[in-house]
Amino acid sequence: MRIALAQLNPTIGALDDNAKKIKKCRDRAMEGGAELVVFSELALSGYPPRDLLGYNKFLDREREIIVEELMPLTVGPGPAILIGAAHRRGSRLYNGAFLLDNGLIKSIHLKTLLPYFDVFDESRYFTRCTDRQIEMIGDLPVAVTVCEDIWNDMEYFTDPLYDIDPLEGLFAGGARLLINLSASPYHLGKHALREDMLPFLSRKYNTAVIYLNQVGGNDDLVFDGSSLVYNDRGELFYRAAGFKEELFYIDTEDLYRPVKNIVPPDEDDTGTIMKVLRLGLKDYAAKTGFEKAVLGLSGGVDSAVTAALAVEALGSRNVLGLMMPSPYSSGHSVEDAVALAKNLGIEYRIIEIDKPFNSFLDLLNEGTEPYVDVAEENLQARIRGNIVMHIANREKFLPLVAGNKSELAVGYCTLYGDMAGGLAVIADLSKTKVYELAGYFNSYHGREVIPRNTITKAPSAELRPDQKDQDSLPPYEILDPILEMYMEKNLTAAEIAEKGYEQETVEEVIAMVTRSEFKRYQAAPGLRVTPRAFGPGWRMPIARG
Repeated sequence: MRIALAQLNPTIGALDDNAKKIKKCRDRAMEGGAELVVFSELALSGYPPRDLLGYNKFLDREREIIVEELMPLTVGPGPAILIGAAHRRGSRLYNGAFLLDNGLIKSIHLKTLLPYFDVFDESRYFTRCTDRQIEMIGDLPVAVTVCEDIWNDMEYFTDPLYDIDPLEGLFAGGARLLINLSASPYHLGKHALREDMLPFLSRKYNTAVIYLNQVGGNDDLVFDGSSLVYNDRGELFYRAAGFKEELFYIDTEDLYRPVKNIVPPDEDDTGTIMKVLRLGLKDYAAKTGFEKAVLGLSGGVDSAVTAALAVEALGSRNVLGLMMPSPYSSGHSVEDAVALAKNLGIEYRIIEIDKPFNSFLDLLNEGTEPYVDVAEENLQARIRGNIVMHIANREKFLPLVAGNKSELAVGYCTLYGDMAGGLAVIADLSKTKVYELAGYFNSYHGREVIPRNTITKAPSAELRPDQKDQDSLPPYEILDPILEMYMEKNLTAAEIAEKGYEQETVEEVIAMVTRSEFKRYQAAPGLRVTPRAFGPGWRMPIARG
């Protein structure tokens, strides 16, 4: 049997547009001789649809598309359709996979395991279903599953959240092929995790495995695609493109033979981070209706990397950089920012903020000498934020935030200032990762895109004379590992100190994270790269002991 697999980039909630894309893929699959075309989890609505699932009209339209537009396509010549969509049964809603054939809904396969951790909250919307059935597709007995249902094998994972392995009964009943409709967002390490777990399942059940993933950026999440096909020996037969759409074909008889050409493992490296952020920014802009982006260019590495990513995603003609020097800005900051803009080929403007800053000082200090305190530092950041937002409003730009995860974690950022904007592109990259990405850009392009001085000079907010980040923070080579252990590995201060870090430093870093929670509640959405990002996956109380 020839199966077409459609790795698509849906827009959440755009039911009609998604349906058009699905129908075009079905037509191409028919031209390619496919007997079955498969689409990913919740392919019609896009994943995650979140509270859109609470609107009956939304669910009615999704069902209408299945019954009135997709089902009729399966009458006569052409492939059957296997597609992910929500399914209502009485008052309950399920996450399902619909098999459409001969103008009918031949079967519906419902998701058992509903993730409710990190960025997932499926039990808020869906009911779990433990009924499992083998589906005959052609002459093959197939186990059709939805995303999480392959992630809880009791010999591989020991997750206490789940108390059942949905696969056991299916393969005890004689299934020979596993098809998994997935919407699995990317984070560093995800490729290795999948490419370890899926062949394990293949070998355990002596089955071929088709894992079809969604691709594209949806709000803070980026789905990498990278769909995988394994033969019944657990050998990787095919890996689909990463971070772009693809329609590909599998002849099932090939899945029961040894693989001739071994596919090397997928890498999670700095280049992968660039692809994640480029796609996330590109889709965020397109799906929210923006073609152009604006950001402040300080001459520092964060804004330089953000600008470079914006050019990768939107093109140099669609990016505007603003240099907004204050009395404390060094000469090289403007020079480095101008050099960056010229290297990237973007438009730039220099808008000095001395006058509004001095006006504020006169107003708020009532004729006395300036305090040169944190309040006055933040004034500069907020003036810049106002300028960025003014130009974004007037000229219809998406305003980008250039803050990194290290700064956001410890509150080394200004509400309504450098935190103001529509998307925080590198908000899930530590400062050390930002430097790695800056170096990667230059090697990737084979020339100096980000000025060398931007990368080598000591980082500074330049909001007071001779200011350096290390005046207020531990060195980033110390700060970033502490943050990673606290945020991603849930270690306590004592446990982190046992790794060789000073107890006092660790406790102060954690205290800064705690004190800054109120800022992050008001921050722009940031693109997720690590296993634990600020946003939906980080739910800490603001007022806490």
